[in-house]
Amino acid sequence: MNRKSHIILLCLLIIFFYPGKTSCQDSLIYSGHVFKSGIKTVQLYKKGWDLSYPILNLNSNEKLVLIFDELGSRTGNYQYKFEHCDAGWNSSNLSPPEYLDGFPENQIEKFNYSFNTTVDYVNYQLEFPNEDIQFRISGNYIIYVYEDYDPEKIVLTKRFTVSENLVKINARAKRPSVTAIYNEGQEVTFSVDLNSYHIRDPYQQIKAVVCQNNKWDYARTDLKPSIFNSNELIFNDPTTNVFLAGSEYRYFDIKSIRYKSEYIEHIDFIDSQYNIGLYPEKSRALKNYFYIQDFNGRYYIDVQEGQNRHTDADYLQVFFTLQMDHPPAKARIYIYGELTDWKCNNMNRMVYNIDSRSFELSLLLKQGFYNYEYVCLPEGKTIPDNTLFEGSHYETENDYVIYIYYKDLMLRYDKLIGVEIVNTLNE
Repeated sequence: MNRKSHIILLCLLIIFFYPGKTSCQDSLIYSGHVFKSGIKTVQLYKKGWDLSYPILNLNSNEKLVLIFDELGSRTGNYQYKFEHCDAGWNSSNLSPPEYLDGFPENQIEKFNYSFNTTVDYVNYQLEFPNEDIQFRISGNYIIYVYEDYDPEKIVLTKRFTVSENLVKINARAKRPSVTAIYNEGQEVTFSVDLNSYHIRDPYQQIKAVVCQNNKWDYARTDLKPSIFNSNELIFNDPTTNVFLAGSEYRYFDIKSIRYKSEYIEHIDFIDSQYNIGLYPEKSRALKNYFYIQDFNGRYYIDVQEGQNRHTDADYLQVFFTLQMDHPPAKARIYIYGELTDWKCNNMNRMVYNIDSRSFELSLLLKQGFYNYEYVCLPEGKTIPDNTLFEGSHYETENDYVIYIYYKDLMLRYDKLIGVEIVNTLNE
């Protein structure tokens, strides 16, 4: 399938699942998406910590790292640019000189070929801000990667944020006070100390967003303060600040192809490629809570038989099996997590095998340690249900990322004046 056909298919899927969108292309761009076939393992994180969230402090020495692979041995000609967005991830309609210092469009220069792998690929890396580009203002941003100096030939987009840290956020994640989800949910309460930062109308100018494990599709958006005491905003509405807690993520370790780690049933070398079969799994919805340390749905690239994990790690075909005698009617089942870019599409939709009474799917994944879960997307819904097969327990360990946006009446953009991350284990 060529790029044009791929984008048309994606547009049809967006229209079906997101009928309210006016532009399927814009919806894909601003949510973060891979547009080019063969692009794999796209990650964006703070330099020095692969499992960090892509959040920068303005005018600091911090850098973000964008890293991705392209299957094959041919090098691409890739450039990148940035776009500033409002608090709802729509374009701010600012011109680049209003939010950037430096050159608005630049070349991705760092790349390396895979070494001694069965699947050839080229690994690309980019650090920013850098000597070519710096950010002038805070807020939400999209990074675009495109090819051949043509901004219309988009390869991928990713979200990140830049914060000014002008306010102090005190937060707590706890068992909810709402009895309906007392055993299954978590409630996030927080206060915002404005310090000397003057805000005339906090109910109109302040917008708070809370993301569980930084998953924007599940975010509570446009939260308003319940109480405004002189220089403090208090957000403690038990009806809006609550989340289903979910369960600890399933996991598997494929750093090595020489031995079978936990949950690996077999390792085979077939047709010049390694195939990894996970043990068949079942629903955990009715099981009691059990704590395991996880990555909250993310993955870490690593290889045991190599020196450079980014170029020595191989790509393996990993087979998933979810046993189910009676599949839910008119619902689609997906493998979900950062390994599938937190998306539900044909690439990670499982197929039911009547003979084995199981949902099955294989994914081409780079060696490392992975978290994942099984989700169901009911007919007519846009957000998957991650509790049907996994269950939900108030004890589950989760991160909650709190974003505080400020709309200055004299400015044309939403400032990000504070970010805080609270974990349920720190209650």
